[in-house]
Amino acid sequence: QVPLVESGGGLAAAGGSLRLSCKSSITASHFAIKAMAWYRQAPGKQRELVARITFGASTDYADSVKGRFTVSRDDTRDAVYLQMNSLKPEDTAVYFCNAVVSVLTTFPQDIEVWGQGTLVNVSS
Repeated sequence: QVPLVESGGGLAAAGGSLRLSCKSSITASHFAIKAMAWYRQAPGKQRELVARITFGASTDYADSVKGRFTVSRDDTRDAVYLQMNSLKPEDTAVYFCNAVVSVLTTFPQDIEVWGQGTLVNVSS
C-alpha cells in the first residue's frame, strides 16, 4: 500500500559512507515512472533536491554532493539507490525518495509520489 519505501539511513561518522535504497511498488500498467529522485530536508531548512535519475539513465546532482554521492537504479527499474561517500555533518537530514509518474489516461498527466523518508545523521 506504500508505493515508495526508503531504507538505509542511520548514523555515520564524518568521512564515512551510507547507501540509501528506495523500492517502488508502482507497477500498474497505466503508470509509467519517468524519473526518481532523492530529496533531503535538514532541520530549519527547505527541502532540496539531492540527486535525480531518469529511466533514460541521465543523472543530476546538487552541487553540494557532486563527486561524493552517486544515484543509480537496478535493472528491473523498481529500485533506486543513493551511495553516499565522504559524508559531512551538513549531510544530516531526512532523505526522501520521490518519483515522477505519468498516468496514461486520455490526457496523460504527471504526478509526484513521495516516500516517508529515512534519517541520515552524520557526526562531526
